[in-house]
Amino acid sequence: MVDVIVFVISAVIVLGGGLGVVLNANPVHAALSLVASLFGVAVLFILQQAHFLALVQVVVYAGAIVVLFLFVIMLLGVDETEDLKHEPLPYQRPMALLAGGVLFVMIMGGLFLSGPGGSDGAVALTGQSAATAPMNSEDSNIVQLARDLFTRNILAFEATALLLTIATVGAVVLVRNQGGEDLVVDEPGTSVG
Repeated sequence: MVDVIVFVISAVIVLGGGLGVVLNANPVHAALSLVASLFGVAVLFILQQAHFLALVQVVVYAGAIVVLFLFVIMLLGVDETEDLKHEPLPYQRPMALLAGGVLFVMIMGGLFLSGPGGSDGAVALTGQSAATAPMNSEDSNIVQLARDLFTRNILAFEATALLLTIATVGAVVLVRNQGGEDLVVDEPGTSVG
């Protein structure tokens, strides 16, 4: 019974933190909501007896990564609320909603339309079952993982790479200097103190 209560409380914290990340206009508040969400996930890891993953979640993600986010936010000076009604790219929001809907349909299709695959194992989104590339016990774990990742799960791997590339380009677009003054960089040794 205690596990259920801990799970429900952690799930509420994770979902609330995730909503806070998306809905907060202030980037600092969004980053702090991300910390709450990451701590909730760490508690869920502890609930599953994955103590090392919980430690990594707190130290690496909630500690180092979010501190890095906050450092970049403060360094770039984007901690002030911006006017969200002004849209620099026309039709940006409808296109984002359309792309999100397509991605959601693809994920749900991959989860529910691929089928259980019978006794040969689950059928991946690519349509290949686990039996198409039998695991050889003589191969190392890395070779087996690479074979499974780049055969059965290649579409998911490529979609993840595409998503990370889009996130990187989006971060660069968000922090570019829009019509402001050019940044002045001092030559080494010429700084006036």
